Amino acid sequence: MSTTDGEQDRKTGTIDLATAMHRASTQLAELLRCDPGAVSSVRATEDGWSADVEVVELAKIPDTMSVMASYHVALDPEGRLVAYERTRRYARGQIDRR
Repeated sequence: MSTTDGEQDRKTGTIDLATAMHRASTQLAELLRCDPGAVSSVRATEDGWSADVEVVELAKIPDTMSVMASYHVALDPEGRLVAYERTRRYARGQIDRR
């Protein structure tokens, strides 16, 4: 049985990728009381879902001066946030050099 956005598979209780992405972003933003930015990665794990979420930690004017942060989050199979860790802070206009 496939799931639709916002629904859980009735047999397994798991959510689909789009729902995991949305829940990772909204739950972390609510917990931190920050504006959500973007979800840069989502993957299914044995224990649920893993995602990297960007949030605006400190809004500034102009926007390029805002302080952003990357968080690695873990969700259970039903999409509840169970862990998070800040992995990086940076200015909004900063570009990674690899």
